[in-house]
Amino acid sequence: MVDNENQNQLNIELDEATADGVYSNLAIINHSVSEFVVDFVNIMPGRPKSKVKSRIILTPQHAKRLLKALHDNINRFEAAHGEIKDYEQPPIPMNFGPTGEA
Repeated sequence: MVDNENQNQLNIELDEATADGVYSNLAIINHSVSEFVVDFVNIMPGRPKSKVKSRIILTPQHAKRLLKALHDNINRFEAAHGEIKDYEQPPIPMNFGPTGEA
C-alpha cells in the first residue's frame, strides 16, 4: 500500500547561509519571451553605486504564480495588520542598474 500523501510531499532543504536571506530595497525586472529576470539590489543613501545582491530567473508561468502568491500574501497581511502605505520614492535614473537580455 502506497501512502499518496507522503508520495506528493516535497522535501525542501534550506542551508544556513540561504536562511539568513539578503536585504533588498529595489527590484529590477526584465523579461524576454521565455523568461523573467528579477535582480534584487540594496541601495544605501550616500552611495552612488550598488550591486545586484541576488538574481532570480523565472519562466513566465512561474512569474505569474509568484505575482498571485505575493498578491494573496499581501491581502492576508493587510487584513491582519492594516494597509501597507506606499510612500513616495524619489525616481531612480533610467540608466541605473543592469539591462537584461535573453
